[in-house]
Amino acid sequence: MKIIILGAGQVGSSVAENLAREANDITVIDNRPDVLRDLQDRIDIRTVVGPASHPEVLMRAGAEDADMILAVTNSDETNMVACQVAYTLFHTPIKVARVRAQAYLRYNKLFTQEALPIDVLISPEQLVTNYIERLIDRPEALQVLDFAGGRVQLVAVRAVRGGPLVGQELQELRQHMPGVEARVAAIFRRGSPILPQGDTVIEADDEVFFIAARKHIRAVTSELRALDKPVKRVIIAGGGNIGLRLAESIENRYQVKLIDCNADTARRLSETLDKTIVLLGDAADEELLLEEDIEITDVFCALTNDEEANILSAMLAKRLGARKVMSLINRPAYVDLVQSDVIDIAVSPQQATLGSLLTHVRRGDVAAVHSLRRGAAEAIEAVAHGDNKTSRVVGRSVDEVKLPPGTTIGAIVRGEKVIIAHHDTRIETEDHVILFLVDKRHIPDVERLFQVGVTFF
Repeated sequence: MKIIILGAGQVGSSVAENLAREANDITVIDNRPDVLRDLQDRIDIRTVVGPASHPEVLMRAGAEDADMILAVTNSDETNMVACQVAYTLFHTPIKVARVRAQAYLRYNKLFTQEALPIDVLISPEQLVTNYIERLIDRPEALQVLDFAGGRVQLVAVRAVRGGPLVGQELQELRQHMPGVEARVAAIFRRGSPILPQGDTVIEADDEVFFIAARKHIRAVTSELRALDKPVKRVIIAGGGNIGLRLAESIENRYQVKLIDCNADTARRLSETLDKTIVLLGDAADEELLLEEDIEITDVFCALTNDEEANILSAMLAKRLGARKVMSLINRPAYVDLVQSDVIDIAVSPQQATLGSLLTHVRRGDVAAVHSLRRGAAEAIEAVAHGDNKTSRVVGRSVDEVKLPPGTTIGAIVRGEKVIIAHHDTRIETEDHVILFLVDKRHIPDVERLFQVGVTFF
């Protein structure tokens, strides 16, 4: 696939890296030659220096025969104009734009083929907000991902000593929970993937990814670790786009306090939010946190624009007694460094955005893509089309589908029905099939499985 990425910032760079690994033809446009040089030293891509929305710059990047434009510069206006130029001059089939300002996003009729011809709008702030909200709703989880409109969830939890299934074989899961259907899709032990079999024994500290209907998630989680008490109190550090959106989204369900160090921002937030208590101050001020009962806070979310400040305030909150702390971190190198016993969850905007973008890059009919374990693994929701003559999956049972190594089918969604996949489960046309890949190098093989041919016989 020939893809032009506009903007070599953190999102553009991480998307370029991921897509280049999958044998796509990638060109990155940016007006900073030094940034492009660094990027080209790391990955095999073409680069073009210049303003991303200018027609001649897009032409030099090969827009005339590009399959997709990903406009992810720091300027909403540049991204929107670039998509307009790509549509008008080059008839680019797929145009994706990152638009962050709510002032644009609240008017849907702006983004139509007759107005601004953008096929896919990406709002990283909203994606991150949704992701954090799911983690607050499921406090035991390391990652919570929605499929099939939220009917199915893929959840990662760390198994702890004393959990009913810890030290037991996976095949005992069904005996422990009669009537509850779930599938362990993968286990990561000391950072390495283990493909689960019936006789696989779960150990303490294993990172277990399981898939189940939304209503069964808490029951399965309780088999791997004691359930945390429901969340009541949340403190948010930072009143930027993400902090504000999160507070607006959860203030009717939880007791929310929001800390910001800017007086004007704090005043505006206090006028905007209904039930959230807005505090003017430094989230890394030990005295302030103690005054605001940090020791009985269930979740502390550090969401400022300064990732070093996020790390420090989250570490302090944890030391002072907060039950679970999350930190917004942009640099991928920092994520692995800090996500440990000190900071429970490092939230990466790039990873959240990447999954949304990959949905539109994957070949075949792909309804959802989620990047897992900092981009090493991936979960895909693919739609099966055709019949047993034109499809490699339709009409076949799970054990008849020639899956690439390290790939498992976790669940199938058929209309409103959620079917947890077993070896004899048969795939029908229009089924949504949820797959887990521990090795992203096999993504092209999975894509080919779900592409419909004229005939395979």
